[in-house]
Amino acid sequence: MSLQREIARQMAVIKRGTFEIISEEELAKKLEKSLTTGNPLKIKLGLDPSAPDIHLGHTVVLHKMRQFQELGHQVIIIIGDFTGRIGDPTGRSETRKQLTEEEVQANAVTYQNQIFKILDPDKTEVVYNSKWLGAMTFQDVVELAAKTTVARILERDDFTRRYHDNQPIGLHEFFYPLMQGYDSVALEADVELGGTDQKFNLLMGRTLQKEYDLEPQIAITMPILEGLDGVQKMSKSLGNYIGIDEAPEEMYGKVMSLADELMVRYFELVTTVPLEELEEIKTSLAQGTVHPRDLKMRLAREIVSLYHGEDAAQHAEGEFKRVFQRRELPSEMPVVTVSPDLLEGGTIWLAKLLVEAGLVNSTSEARRQIVQGAVRIEGEKVTDPTYEVAITDDMVVQVGRRKFAQIRKG
Repeated sequence: MSLQREIARQMAVIKRGTFEIISEEELAKKLEKSLTTGNPLKIKLGLDPSAPDIHLGHTVVLHKMRQFQELGHQVIIIIGDFTGRIGDPTGRSETRKQLTEEEVQANAVTYQNQIFKILDPDKTEVVYNSKWLGAMTFQDVVELAAKTTVARILERDDFTRRYHDNQPIGLHEFFYPLMQGYDSVALEADVELGGTDQKFNLLMGRTLQKEYDLEPQIAITMPILEGLDGVQKMSKSLGNYIGIDEAPEEMYGKVMSLADELMVRYFELVTTVPLEELEEIKTSLAQGTVHPRDLKMRLAREIVSLYHGEDAAQHAEGEFKRVFQRRELPSEMPVVTVSPDLLEGGTIWLAKLLVEAGLVNSTSEARRQIVQGAVRIEGEKVTDPTYEVAITDDMVVQVGRRKFAQIRKG
């Protein structure tokens, strides 16, 4: 394959699903140099271990890193154990609580266990930025801070918004983009990836590299993935997420609840379906030659297979068909024993029972689900939030379409 054709091939893979590349022309030149010299590009991704549970939204950028690995480039994951003690102020309306070193280290271990479900561990270098940031003297910090201005830092939307709203901004927060940018200097990164909300920090890396007489990195931003509601970004706090450690059946069922309009986006951003097949999927959906349900079932299989294997994906699909298409009960469900201490006159408040069974997180959520008609006892819908349940052995309680529990007396 000619040099130009290989550059074009790699560019097509890299551009898949990206939001912005700054700049494509510079990236093509870096690829040409890499292919000519045989030296792989250094691809950087920084992770601040502030929340250790990864969901599909987090995997968008990890899949792009995996694609770089498959193209033969060097992937470097920076665990921000030093920056994590400050916390990324991006998108925040208030100063983050600073994490302790113990919290950062514990979260970092969890992160590494999860990212290798996508990345090839043999082709991934993991480094901690405390190695260079922790070694800096106060003079080094002053010299680093002198390479930008307060006006430049205040160009960030979140800082500007907080400043005009008279919300406090800790002086240490100004150092976050400088530290992330200095990571790129320390590693001499060729490319840095991040979400669209990370653009300012990625560009700071380019700026600082120029200040240190290094060739500036390419900044690649990836889209923010919409959650199950199809509107807001995937977030655990919003409850619209799919966690990569969730049970196969739960993961499969959540994917099947997606709006049809999001299918192609999910195929593109969170699966490993090849580019050629992705184009076929887009065409068949646009021309109506495939039923959206069948395509969504394939999407669910692809996602579950990535994290649990093909056998688990097939089993999850069988359970989905049994429970939701044939309206049968799942073959397995948690068994919950209710202590006699919780019963009053032989009954228990339904909302309290749902919490005890682990089907909801709180009685307020339980009341909301009951009023919305999402709760069934032995197949019968219950909409009274004050309902008292008389427990019978092996009684089946259901919340929504995917959560079941078998109730027994203690």
